[in-house]
Amino acid sequence: MQKTTVQNIHQSLQLSLSAIGPIAECILLDYPNYYNIGDRLIWLGTLFYLASIDARISYAASITDCSDEAIARHPHYPILLQGGGNLGDLWPQFQSFRERIISQYPHQPIVILPQSIHFEDSHNLRRAARVFNSHPNLTLFVRDTKSDQIARHHFHQCRVFKAPDMALQMALLPGLEHRPIGSSILFLGRQDKENNAAFSPENLGLESLCDRLLVEDWVSFSWMNKLPPNWPYVPGLVRLIREGWQRGLSHPVAWVQRQQWMHLHPGATILGERYRSAIYKSSWSMMHSGLHQLAQHRLVVTNRLHVHILCALMDIPHVVLPGSYHKISSFYEAWSQGLENCRLVSDPREVKSAAADLLEQQENLPKEKVRGPLKGSAFKIAFNEHNQGKSGLEESGLAESGLERVGRG
Repeated sequence: MQKTTVQNIHQSLQLSLSAIGPIAECILLDYPNYYNIGDRLIWLGTLFYLASIDARISYAASITDCSDEAIARHPHYPILLQGGGNLGDLWPQFQSFRERIISQYPHQPIVILPQSIHFEDSHNLRRAARVFNSHPNLTLFVRDTKSDQIARHHFHQCRVFKAPDMALQMALLPGLEHRPIGSSILFLGRQDKENNAAFSPENLGLESLCDRLLVEDWVSFSWMNKLPPNWPYVPGLVRLIREGWQRGLSHPVAWVQRQQWMHLHPGATILGERYRSAIYKSSWSMMHSGLHQLAQHRLVVTNRLHVHILCALMDIPHVVLPGSYHKISSFYEAWSQGLENCRLVSDPREVKSAAADLLEQQENLPKEKVRGPLKGSAFKIAFNEHNQGKSGLEESGLAESGLERVGRG
């Protein structure tokens, strides 16, 4: 049986996405203009994929600034909708946008990139089925077997394919190696409607395994994105506090490393050669913040899917907890099961022992562990080997203003 690695999962993603076929130009919608690092990873993976097939993005927008007039200027281009964990009624604003686009553009091919499907209300599922099945050329990618079963049963007029998450497109990125700085454990958990309260960190006994247990969510959710009540309005003050202090002077080492990531990393070069800064720079910067947050710790415990994926890319030992529905466990069973540095638990009483096993496994590894992903210029050469053209961004409705916390990816 073949050993499970992130490189193998990446190959599965490539194979599944080949069903889309060649794309010369496209429209890419549902840009994540909020502070969820997980959804930014999905977006970046999508950009790298489109760059790898030399597809040009003619228009990109979020659900809040999408322009029908702009889409109308490209009446024959396929419309790609961002992947994630919001195909259902848990995050209705995204599903409403998706259904509107599918209904409004029946004459353009539409591709929904890998999603998890979850409907709590059967009425909402039946409505979505009517919309999806009415489109003559709709392709749907799903991230797990349960979602695949739902899609094939209800969306019978769609082309349905199972594929890993788009963030796995970045499996070969260099510079993701994990070199733990201390002996701390990070519990990075959701605080929204997808949280499973049975796995509350204070009940898991993790403190006995480490010098320090930190309980956090994505670091980006702590950044200032609007003025507190009663503060005087000063133009640029929110950005100054967020970028100058929260992401700058208060964390100088991370700031320096992020500048290197933004300007010297070969992935940044690839993105910069193909896209305007509005489409990738904020997400690329947030990815580094996620990397830095996780890299400080010896072990991570999480109920966020993209913390699991990022830990897998970084080869960080981590315990995966279930959320409020099947998303995490079904993804793990479909793709991640067998990764050496990862354990999925289904019972709170299993978390401590799973964490202890991973820590013991880490202790027995050679001090200098060699990882598979390509380094530096070798990555760029491999990326461009069959890619002599460039893709770009003709127009964009992207806006970074009004970013908010949304916990969907």
